[in-house]
Amino acid sequence: MSLPVLNQRFRTWWQPRRGLAIAEACVIGLVAALSAVLLKVGSGWLGTWRVHSTSLLPVWLALPMVGLVLGFVAGTLVERLAPEASGSGIPQVKATLANVPIRLSWRVAGVKLLSAIITIGSGMTLGRQGPTVQVGASLAAGMSRSFPTSPDHRRQMIAAGAGAGLAAAFNAPIAGVLFIVEELLHDLSGLTLGTAIIASFIGGVISRLLGGGSLDLNLRLVQSTSQFSIPEIPFFLVLGILAGLLGALFNRGIIFSIKCYQRLHISLPLRVALAGFISGVVVAMLPASFRDNTGLREYVITGVAHPSVAAIAFGAQFILTLVAFGSGAPGGLFAPSLILGSCLGHIIGVFEFYITGAGSPTTYALAGMGGFFSAVSKVPITAIVIVFEMTTDFNLVLPLMIVCVAAYLVAEKAVPGSLYEKLLELKGITLTKEVAVEGALTKLTAKDVMQERVETLDAQMSLEEVMQAFARSHHRGFPVVEDNKLVGIVTQTDLLKIRDRNLASDLSLKEIMTAVPMTVTPIHTLSNVLYLLDRYQISRLPVVDGRKLIGIITRADIIRAEADHLNADDRKPKLRPEPSYVVYQTRSPSIGRGRLLVPVANPETAAILLQMATAIARDRHYEIECIQVILVSRHSSPSETHVRTAKSRRLLRKAEVLAKKWRIPLHTQIRVTHDVAQAILETINEQHIDLILMGWKGSTSTPGRIFGNVVDTIIRQATCEVVLVKLGKTQEDAGTPGRGDNGNLSQALFASSSTPHSFNRWLVPMAGGPNSRVAIKLLPALVTLGNDPKIRLTQVFKPSELQPNMTVLENAIRQLMRRRELSSTVVAFPVQANSVAEGVIKLVKTEGYDVVVVGASREGLLQQAIQGNIPEAIASGVESTVILVRSAINS
Repeated sequence: MSLPVLNQRFRTWWQPRRGLAIAEACVIGLVAALSAVLLKVGSGWLGTWRVHSTSLLPVWLALPMVGLVLGFVAGTLVERLAPEASGSGIPQVKATLANVPIRLSWRVAGVKLLSAIITIGSGMTLGRQGPTVQVGASLAAGMSRSFPTSPDHRRQMIAAGAGAGLAAAFNAPIAGVLFIVEELLHDLSGLTLGTAIIASFIGGVISRLLGGGSLDLNLRLVQSTSQFSIPEIPFFLVLGILAGLLGALFNRGIIFSIKCYQRLHISLPLRVALAGFISGVVVAMLPASFRDNTGLREYVITGVAHPSVAAIAFGAQFILTLVAFGSGAPGGLFAPSLILGSCLGHIIGVFEFYITGAGSPTTYALAGMGGFFSAVSKVPITAIVIVFEMTTDFNLVLPLMIVCVAAYLVAEKAVPGSLYEKLLELKGITLTKEVAVEGALTKLTAKDVMQERVETLDAQMSLEEVMQAFARSHHRGFPVVEDNKLVGIVTQTDLLKIRDRNLASDLSLKEIMTAVPMTVTPIHTLSNVLYLLDRYQISRLPVVDGRKLIGIITRADIIRAEADHLNADDRKPKLRPEPSYVVYQTRSPSIGRGRLLVPVANPETAAILLQMATAIARDRHYEIECIQVILVSRHSSPSETHVRTAKSRRLLRKAEVLAKKWRIPLHTQIRVTHDVAQAILETINEQHIDLILMGWKGSTSTPGRIFGNVVDTIIRQATCEVVLVKLGKTQEDAGTPGRGDNGNLSQALFASSSTPHSFNRWLVPMAGGPNSRVAIKLLPALVTLGNDPKIRLTQVFKPSELQPNMTVLENAIRQLMRRRELSSTVVAFPVQANSVAEGVIKLVKTEGYDVVVVGASREGLLQQAIQGNIPEAIASGVESTVILVRSAINS
């Protein structure tokens, strides 16, 4: 049997069937438990060594030094090997399960395990439960990635791994299952529950067998002293309210601490090292019992601690946890939450005992653990079950329910939302609520998917003007307006009827349009819109508010909306990119009438682009803004990433020399970003750019894009004028460029280029639209780049047109002649061809034009090739330089 056949049979067998999912859940539970035990033993051994070091060295020296060194080592491991392993790990798992592309793998699991051992062993007040959740999820993700499973199956296995990790860390398998349902997946399907239960059960059992218990409490002591009576309910309510308020303050403190570290602009290793040093200094000043977090928790829970000790422990743990977690150190918040809750509960329990003479501080300490945990993590059911499973004390159930529910309600009122989602938002990730795919047609309205920019025709247009409008557009129909009110609609079918009946060509549009067309309002659902389209066999419907036309909706718009839902685009969280960061800039006096932006990336073409920018700036009295963009990984913050700017600064300094020579104000900047287009758009908005000049290589390999991701985005979103340049092949023997005074500019700029381009013969196709006029306005500046330049204006006519209308060409010539400084030769000739692109390409190839200048709208530039993209076809079809011009957009 051949290898491909065996491989196919294996893939057929290895499908996400229920039996296979159960077997996989068993393996996941086993490995998650082993990792939890290893994490506990490793961090415990390292912590013991840290405490023992205080007997060899002075405590004020040993603890800060251990925290500093081990913190730096842990931070370095995370930053160099797996940036996803920073922090608690639960936000990363939550994001992955919400289809955010955050990597979870065996490598992440290994780095998280080792770095968490080092961090917790260094003495920082962080827990091992959060890291265990991420380790279990990462191991499950690595296992599911090794085999061809479906995305849903993979999500279920990752959730099972997370639950198994939590179950193993707390010896609480039921809590592991509830954590999946309550916080991670919000899914109660049979397969999800089945795999979660099995993985959590095996994780909890293996962890208990291998000695990986969570609290290691003297359970007999706890059970014999815990009690509850009805008169204590007010005290438990007070405990719940205080836990909710302090838990909300704790969550705010976590966010504040993270933002404070970000303002320091230092690397992760230095942040974690600083947190370890601060933790060591503070703990060194506290009593010796504070050096062991587990021992401190047991000391408080058993009820023998004095209230003042519990108060000091609460304050110290509160502050040190904020210091440690805010640094990005790999560690969780579960254990610190339990310690804080036990301290708070102990204080309330002692207070209650002094007043009533009854009750047990131990009961309050345990109830406080659940309450503070519920307030911080916003998972009250999981909190109740965790404490109950750790103690197996039924007397705690009612106090736990009172405290946990009260704490959750108060915390949610004070600081709404999940802490994990807020942590993700700091990284630019927003988790959105799911929208049912099958409800897309009933939940979305016409306003949600309609096209707001609508091309319309005036009711008084002649038939000839209407036919020209259809010839210039790819649309098959237009709304007809009169006094800005919708009065009808005209389609290609209406024009065919006129032709078939041989009616007079002097008819007006109002006489041939379909009056009183079928319309919809913005609140019509897509199901209603689709019904009308099918019922009347039409392809588009105007969207009106009263009689005012506000949009149009087509079948394609509805299909696109349904496809977005089927592809889970609406359910996937939207990544909100972090703003770009300026690492270098120079400023000149702001004395220009406007500002021109030039992004430079390729040193070989930068000189040519700067040449064009300088010519335009001199003509319009603009300032030039020159920008270099440096891309960094999305796992690192642009404001915190170390980058090298030497090459970029050298390139920008060349631009400064040229601008200084010609007395043009030039500003430069280097931005660090996750997205080049985003950085450019931010610059356009911040610096009030009037025109952007950027290069294009002439082709793109990105599916669904016309010019490429960056250029398409700039064309679509930039509000200023856009000039896109595709440089043609260089001319070795082009002669000395330049003429007169302006020629010196060209010569100086080309001095750095060994292969100058020729800019002598210019071809400008005209269509009569506003973008053609913008292109004409640029010509007087651009032609100064050539040596005795010659300009030909042309308009493409169909072979069927015997007498072409020369009005557009005549108007363009008059517009050029108004520029007195323009001494170039200007001629205008029409050309016959089946299409604009075909006519222009033929002219360039037969008559050898050096430059083609094309004016086009945003829609024309981004029009898909299936409809015929004229600007892109021209740019790709000739070897000459092509300059595409798009006018400014009124925002």
